[in-house]
Amino acid sequence: MTREIKKILGYTIGITVLSALYFVYVKMTYPRLPENETILSEIGEGFGTAGLWLLGIIYGRTLLKLVMGKGKLAKRLLPDYTPPKATSYLKRFLLFLNKTHIYVGIAAVAIILLHIAMVGIPMNILFFPAVLALVLWQGFFGMFISWKYSPKELRKFSYLVHAQLMTGILIGIFAYFGHMAIDN
Repeated sequence: MTREIKKILGYTIGITVLSALYFVYVKMTYPRLPENETILSEIGEGFGTAGLWLLGIIYGRTLLKLVMGKGKLAKRLLPDYTPPKATSYLKRFLLFLNKTHIYVGIAAVAIILLHIAMVGIPMNILFFPAVLALVLWQGFFGMFISWKYSPKELRKFSYLVHAQLMTGILIGIFAYFGHMAIDN
């Protein structure tokens, strides 16, 4: 296992352990949330499911790029890796995911924000403001990458900030434990 993968696994395990400890703290000290079943919250839950699928597509693209040995991230994580011969279907699928990444990302940010607004998530549990900030962070810097009026320096910085696998790991872990904390 390469050093870079060990770093990512260590980071993921560390964040998961800290999040689990905070989860236990929230469950022990915060009062139980009353069940809030309204038409808006039900629609918001549907948006949450759609947002989860869109994030799966976005980070599935990253995983596919790693498996195929494409991109700078694959070269950093797996410098000695020889990818298998990609079938033309996988190449075409990756090309499709690359072309639609911007639109899927915009939809994911919008749908996740709608989910947060419609479900009425308690912002006193720190998982939720963290996920909100990370989703806005990804959307904001992703916008500067694709916006044609962005200065070159801003576009380069935005790419470095936006293309972090660590942010996706944080979003996933915090969203998971946050939802577990409010589920009755």
